[in-house]
Amino acid sequence: MSNVRKDLVHGFPQRTIFDSLDDNGLSFGIYYQNIPATLFFRSLRKLKHLLKFHSYELKFKLHAKLGKLPNYAVVEQRYFDVELFPANDDHPSHDMARGQRFVKEVYEILRSSPQWKEMALLITYDEHGGFYDHVPTPVRGVPNPDGIIGSDPYYFKFDRLGIRVPTFLISPWIDKGTVIHEPDGPRPDSQFEHSSIPATVKKLFNLNSNFLTRRDAWAGSFENYFYLRDTPRDDCPETLPDVTTSLRPWGPKEDASLSEFQVEMIQLASQLNGDHVLNAYPYIGRSMTVGEANRYAEDAVRRFLEAGRAALRAGANESAIVTMKPSLTSRVPAGDNGLYQKDY
Repeated sequence: MSNVRKDLVHGFPQRTIFDSLDDNGLSFGIYYQNIPATLFFRSLRKLKHLLKFHSYELKFKLHAKLGKLPNYAVVEQRYFDVELFPANDDHPSHDMARGQRFVKEVYEILRSSPQWKEMALLITYDEHGGFYDHVPTPVRGVPNPDGIIGSDPYYFKFDRLGIRVPTFLISPWIDKGTVIHEPDGPRPDSQFEHSSIPATVKKLFNLNSNFLTRRDAWAGSFENYFYLRDTPRDDCPETLPDVTTSLRPWGPKEDASLSEFQVEMIQLASQLNGDHVLNAYPYIGRSMTVGEANRYAEDAVRRFLEAGRAALRAGANESAIVTMKPSLTSRVPAGDNGLYQKDY
């Protein structure tokens, strides 16, 4: 495994919880908006999985209403802030009110589904928001996931956790007002952390597959909290309060430059549409505006999924990954650095 971006063209090679679910005959689905970040994982680019990627706007509410949501669903946010579809991912400098409206929307869609009494909704964050935390981060007993050590000069061992992040576990099988502080295993020094999610999925569905790494085997999990009641609650609110106030004084700025995270999303898009073979990779995106990047990402995902579905119809091997030809057929120089951007 390498963190050199040119080495990641083919996607992250790690086995995922999606692979474990698939091996055990269970379904999963990914509901994306402008680009699914889950496609960073190589295994999810296989032809057999492409039919599990769905447009959030077109399919999520429909599948929930029809009771056809999969065993495990991931709902992704909008990562690019444009006028027609503002970002709702809570990344700076996006309007956090949009993110909270998105949470409200997802909850209400699930709450009205005939599958509600069989559901658990987990909402979490990958960062703490910059706020001070009085609880020291755990630095003892945290296992390195896979034995990989960071490069010179720090040689980081990946054997500590970071600052706490908020996480909400919502289900009619959990009592109102429940606060979960620390896990009761599987080891005395186990903690709740992001790998608690695949650990919970493995235990909740009784998957025969091994744990993904030493980290999720060690992490605390939530499955026991679904067995504290004999029957599901019937008092869960059907709607949540409206989010009426914007938390920033301006709207989307489509001519703004990209954040580092958004540049990485464009790198992913260029891996999907074949532009990674160009000399501009991995710097594609640095000269794009937010509006250009949004169009580029949506076009890359559309072309990749369409090509994959066409390959399936033609009888291609389901474990194959479609390889695209470059999409930047019309290019203009982007300054003196030799980079290129698409000419829209």
